[in-house]
Amino acid sequence: MTTDERKNSILEMLKQNGSVKVTELSKLMNISEVTVRSYLSDLEDKGLLSRVHGGAISSYRTYYSMNLTQRLETNNSEKMSIARHISSMIKNGDTVMLNSGTTTLLVFRMIPKEYSLNIVTNSLGIALEAANSPNFNVVLAGGSVNAKYQFTYGSNAQNQIGEYHADKLVLSVDGIDPTGGFSTYYEQEAPIDRAMLMHSGVRIIAADYTKFFRNAFVKISDIDSSDYIVTNARIGTKIKTDFQMLGTDVLFAGDD
Repeated sequence: MTTDERKNSILEMLKQNGSVKVTELSKLMNISEVTVRSYLSDLEDKGLLSRVHGGAISSYRTYYSMNLTQRLETNNSEKMSIARHISSMIKNGDTVMLNSGTTTLLVFRMIPKEYSLNIVTNSLGIALEAANSPNFNVVLAGGSVNAKYQFTYGSNAQNQIGEYHADKLVLSVDGIDPTGGFSTYYEQEAPIDRAMLMHSGVRIIAADYTKFFRNAFVKISDIDSSDYIVTNARIGTKIKTDFQMLGTDVLFAGDD
C-alpha cells in the first residue's frame, strides 16, 4: 500500500467505527507506531480527524459519511444563494464545465433551460438531468465510476476533458486555505479538477463559508488558479481582501 492508500484506509475505518487506535493500525498495516502517528498528525492538520491518547477520533464524520442526497440538505440555504449567483454568470451559448458536488448540481439546476449550452462534466447527476434538455449538448467524461458520490474519474476521464475548452468552469471544493490552496477529500476527484482548471477560461470556485481555512485530504491547486470564489458573506470583507491579494476575486452571493 502507498502512503495515500494507508491514509485513506484510516479514514474509512474512522467512517465506520468513529475511532482508531495506533497499536491496531500498526499491526494491520505492518508499519511502525511512529509512522502511524505521523499519518494521524497529517490527517489532523487537514481537519479530517482529532488525535486522542492512543489513537484518533473522527472530527468530520457526519459530513464525510453522508451520501449526495444528504449533503444537498446540509447548509442548503447558503448553497442555494451561491448557486443562484453563479448561474447568473453563465450566458447563453457558453461551454460550461462542472465537476461533481452538491453546489455544482444546484448551479446547474438554476441555469435557464432555454439557454443553448455545451456542458462537460464528470458528475453523473448533472449529466442525467442535463440530458433531459434538448438545448444542452452534454458530454459526460467517461471513466471509472464512484457510485456513492456519483462521479467519474481516472485517466480516461482526464484525457477526455483535455479535448475541450470551456468558457466557464464551476468547481466545487472541500477546502480553501491561503497556504494550502483548494483541496478535496477524494483523491480520485483531484486530477479531474486540475484538468478542468487547465482547460477553462473563467474559473469559478463554489464554496460556502464552512470550506474556508480547511485543508482537505488532497490539494487540487493554488489559490491563484481561480478567477472567482463565490461564497456567502459570513467570511467577512477582510478575508475577501486577503484572497484578492493571492490572485482571486471573492464574490459574496447576493451582491449586485
